Amino acid sequence: MLQVAINGTGRIGLCVSRILGARTDVELVALNSTCDTPTLIHLLRFDSLHRPSLPIEMLDTDYIRIGSQQVRVLHERDPARLNFNPATLVLECTGKFNDLELSKVHLKNGVKQVIISAPAKNTPTFVYGVNHTNYTGQSVISNASCTTNALAPLLHVLDSQFGLEHALMTTIHSYTNDQNLLDSKHKDLRRARAAALNIIPTTTGVSKAVALILPHLKDKISGLALRVPTPDVSLVDLSFDTRLDLDLETLHACLQEATQGDLKGILGIDSDKRVSSDFIGSPLSAIYIPDQSLVLGKHHGKILAWYDNEMGYSHRLVDLALYIHSKGSVC
Repeated sequence: MLQVAINGTGRIGLCVSRILGARTDVELVALNSTCDTPTLIHLLRFDSLHRPSLPIEMLDTDYIRIGSQQVRVLHERDPARLNFNPATLVLECTGKFNDLELSKVHLKNGVKQVIISAPAKNTPTFVYGVNHTNYTGQSVISNASCTTNALAPLLHVLDSQFGLEHALMTTIHSYTNDQNLLDSKHKDLRRARAAALNIIPTTTGVSKAVALILPHLKDKISGLALRVPTPDVSLVDLSFDTRLDLDLETLHACLQEATQGDLKGILGIDSDKRVSSDFIGSPLSAIYIPDQSLVLGKHHGKILAWYDNEMGYSHRLVDLALYIHSKGSVC
């Protein structure tokens, strides 16, 4: 059985901890957090968005219980001093070590594999359901971003069916802890403004990530982001040009078919005219909205897709961990 350790208890670290606590096919053996254990237990037990029902309790000064899992808790800020034994795979969820060389620090005391829960410099990058089968045993990899995990399956289906010439993406993205509750300093002047009061134009690295995942689409995809005053669930707005003829019926059909094929459990369909809060907690990477699709002429289209930028991404992180564990690490 895969034995996992998590470094970092931000939004993704907490979500993944709960997901693993509810599973029996993987063991969460250690959790490193900079907050004290009572605070950690409180944050695992209560969540303003996801309302977890999993039992959480302190066992002693070193161990807590998350669901069925007995988890050793560490409070170490220096990753060089961490010992995650007996874990063989570390999920790097701090957001501080988004680099191949920085995350290699975990490769000791029995740890063979590391997955970074963010885009990472100089790091092999995989999106489960799109290019994860290209994994060849690299010891440190990236799970890309939540937006890339939502976008890449859509691009993959559209390119396979119609051949993509170009695409422009806007993510209408819920605010995150990288923003300010009230106006304050930030390296991005727009993100310096109050997150819950403003629509905030900003950047996204999705075009670079797509080039790593679908190399043949390099320089064909670009995008930007709008941070909006919602705490969770985001929306991909994708406009695209195709080589082959395009019509709404075929567009709907190919995406519907994908939800029952290789992308089952990854791509979904919103056929009930729902709104963003209805998708809080969704384990899917993207949920296509058929009645919000447009086709202009024979080669230009637009689609929208929901995604829970916290929970959907966290589920793919677990899926990727189980997959690479099954393949082993060779380099």
